[in-house]
Amino acid sequence: MRRAMDYVFTVDNEEILIEGLQKETRTQVIKQYSKCRKDKKMTQEKLAKLSGISRPNITRFESGYYNPSLEMLVRIAAAMDMAIELKLVPKENEA
Repeated sequence: MRRAMDYVFTVDNEEILIEGLQKETRTQVIKQYSKCRKDKKMTQEKLAKLSGISRPNITRFESGYYNPSLEMLVRIAAAMDMAIELKLVPKENEA
């Protein structure tokens, strides 16, 4: 049963439900990566060459149609001369 906060991700005609929070987190990560690339005046083509990730995968990642692995995120960050900082934080209390 789908809830209003569920997100449907389709892969090979198979629907996968992803909670809205995961989608929101991924969207924020994508926006951050895309902004960093643009701030560095780097094309997707150049990023692809430096990271060893195909340009179509970079495009799919930035458009939200690709669920990136941690390896991909690290490679893209390194290609932009950046590092990734991940941390777990307690959820804020919801009123």
